[in-house]
Order: sequence, then structure tokens, then C-alpha cells
Amino acid sequence: MVRAAVLPAVGSPLEITDIALPEPGPGQVRVRLAAAGVCHSDLSLTNGTMRVPVPAVLGHEGAGTVVSVGEGVTSVAPGDEVVLNWAPSCGSCHPCSLGEVWLCVNALNGAASVYARTADGTELHPGLNVAAFAEETVVAENCLIPLPEGIPLTEAALLGCAVLTGYGAIHHSAKVRAGETVAVFGAGGVGLATLQSARIAGAAQIIAVDVSPEKEELARQAGATDFVVASETTAKDIRKLTGGQGADVAVECVGRAVTIRTAWESTRRGGRTTVVGIGGKDQQVTFNALEIFHWGRTLAGCVYGNSNPATDVPTLADHIRAGRLDLNALVSERIALDGIPEAFDNMVKGKGGRALVVF
Repeated sequence: MVRAAVLPAVGSPLEITDIALPEPGPGQVRVRLAAAGVCHSDLSLTNGTMRVPVPAVLGHEGAGTVVSVGEGVTSVAPGDEVVLNWAPSCGSCHPCSLGEVWLCVNALNGAASVYARTADGTELHPGLNVAAFAEETVVAENCLIPLPEGIPLTEAALLGCAVLTGYGAIHHSAKVRAGETVAVFGAGGVGLATLQSARIAGAAQIIAVDVSPEKEELARQAGATDFVVASETTAKDIRKLTGGQGADVAVECVGRAVTIRTAWESTRRGGRTTVVGIGGKDQQVTFNALEIFHWGRTLAGCVYGNSNPATDVPTLADHIRAGRLDLNALVSERIALDGIPEAFDNMVKGKGGRALVVF
């Protein structure tokens, strides 16, 4: 039995309870969690914006140590430190055949499986494949990435989503070049990772935008050269900060129609907007045909940072060891499992960066 945060039904509060976790079967690995990040995607699962089978143990951003392995597992062994990969690629579907592993159509198949049970025998699903909001979890072998040497295990949890997403948004999706100007909308965990990544890319001016003025210090520590409190004049404010032109690149980390539209308007003619935030179906973004032609801007979606975790995590490790990427700076609070509901509330209120569950 291990402690876990269970979502009994969409719209219901999380329940911190004991669950019965089986030993790993063929191709499976049991992992003792060191830490798990509280991501906005977890909140989206609780309110139905994103859907997975329930009851489920949530949490998809985590790192830990291998406890035991099932038959046929060869890539990891007991004692190995690993990062959880909630979206493993199958390697055989059409997107995977094109090298676009972040769009794998089979990545979330494991979320429909039954991986554990409550004390009364109720079947539980593993959230986004990995069920990181628990002291231990059992996952498929391909849901694990060996942690490179020299990276602190607790903070490494952030590599599993926030950092891969933010880094990928800058380097893979927007392809930011040295000397460009970048505007980042939202200074939560992913937004802070995006700001750091823009600095790593050599952006000359990095503008952070958030509804909360209290985020300015966090944003500037992450690399922001300017900070704008979101308002109806945000696009004008950014153009003013960029000599009247607008930013070369905008990255939207919120997932709201008004923010996406504002990010697009904040870029220069021919600018590029990457949307990382996950919005609901009711969030409709509109453009007229003439402005699309006139401005020549690009608007692109971005899934998991358009990243390949197998190759990007070692790259990120190089940045961490060199001091270019600071994982600790993304963490605004360290909590226990029972602190997750409050972390969700803070997220809704726009408070802080990443909350990290430490086991």
C-alpha cells in the first residue's frame, strides 16, 4: 500500500488515500518517487478540460528511483534514477515515422489501463500514464528516461514536463535566434522555464507578461528584461517596448483565447506565436482574412515542447551542469501530497511558479 492523490470523478476533489500497487509485470517498472511537479494539465484533468479515464491517480511530472523491474526490462535496473515520460512514443504510427514523436497517436494508450486499486478494490487508472502523485508508481519501461549524472533527483522532476515544454517551445517550435525579442505570456512553471530557455537561446530582449504583479521578481530571475502586467493594452505595451515593431516571437503559456489573440497581436509583421497553454473547447480565437494576409504572422500549436525526451533530457542536463538552466528557480513552494489541492487553488489565482511535491 502506498499513499496517493486520487481523482474519484471529474469535478470532484482529490482524495489522499492508500492504494494497493502491484509488483511490475512484463515490461513494467516500479519507481519510488522523489518528487512530482503540480502542473496546470493536472488541474485541467480535474475540471474536465482534458479527459482521461477515472478514477485515476494524477501527476505526470516526476522523478524517482527504480525499485524493481518486470520480466524483459533491459533499459533500467533497481537503484537507477529516472525521469518519468508521460507521453512515450510508439515508434510506429504516422507521426512517429515522420520523427514527430511528440504527436504520437498511441502515447496515452496506457492511461486507459488499470494499474492499481483502492483499499476497497476500486480499479484505478494511471492518469497521464505515470500516476506521479503517489509515493510509488508502476509504469511501462518506455515511460522512463535515465537521469543523466550530476542532476539533483528532486528538482529533476521538472524535466518531465515544464522544462521540456518551455525549452522546446523556444528551441523547437519558435526556433528563437540570438538577438531576437521574445514575449512570454504566463509566468507559471512552464512560463518560467520558457523565459530561461529564451535567455539560453540568446534573445536580446525578453518580455514577461502576467496578470499578477507579484510574478515580476520570479520572471526577472528567470531572464526577463522587462515585465508587463496583463491588461487591455498589453499588445500596445509590448510594441512600445520593442521600438514600435512588436516582438519577433511570442509564447503563450496560459491557454485562453484572449491571451492567444494578444500574443499574436504583440508580434511584429512576420512574427511567430507559439501556443503552449491548453485551453478548453469554449475558447474560440478569431481572425479576419485581411489581417492574416497583411501581418504575415505565424501561429503554431506546440505539444510537449515538440520535444523528443530521449534526446532533449541529456541536452537539458548539459545546460543544468553548466549553470545555464536553474531548476530550483522554477520552484516557488515544496509541499506534501495533501498540499496539492491548495497548489491548484494558487494556480487558479495566478500565484507562484511551480509547486513541487516532495516525498
